[in-house]
Amino acid sequence: MGYAGGTTGSPAYHDLGDHSEAVQIDFDPSVVSYNELLDIFWESHDATRGSWSRQYRAAVFYHNEEQKRLAKETGASVASVTKDSIKTAIEPFSGFTLAEDYHQKHSLQMYPDILEELKTLYPDMKGYLSSTAVTRINGYLGGYGTCDAVQDEADSLGLSVTAMKKLIDAVCGHRTSLTCPVPK
Repeated sequence: MGYAGGTTGSPAYHDLGDHSEAVQIDFDPSVVSYNELLDIFWESHDATRGSWSRQYRAAVFYHNEEQKRLAKETGASVASVTKDSIKTAIEPFSGFTLAEDYHQKHSLQMYPDILEELKTLYPDMKGYLSSTAVTRINGYLGGYGTCDAVQDEADSLGLSVTAMKKLIDAVCGHRTSLTCPVPK
């Protein structure tokens, strides 16, 4: 989580200037393509609705001409399907400022016991934010993933049995005794 798309220096949550809230995605194109990420992006919001504020607008910030072309093409495809104009901005990347610590991994913050364990495992913010396990756990707690999926990767997340039980309870709706056993 952070801020992008503006020109004012040092944006912060209570002083964004002309920036918007944004996420920066570092990806390996041999694993997931930019087009696949764009598909997820367009499916995840209503591109025909404008935002009531610049802070919360939808935007794609491209890094090169190929990304620009693909963003515009996929946006045009959405416009064609919806038969409406796209309000999502497609703009050149001009920088990204990481948001304050308290804005990171929002879903995880609702589970202080799991959060504290992860902060012990990843004591510096850079390691915490770049951890695949922390990101996966945050996603599960945010409603992205299934009971079966969290069970399948439970051993790879690095949590204690107690924290894993809390994660599985949260994802599986407190059905851990039958459908989502705690990993051994």
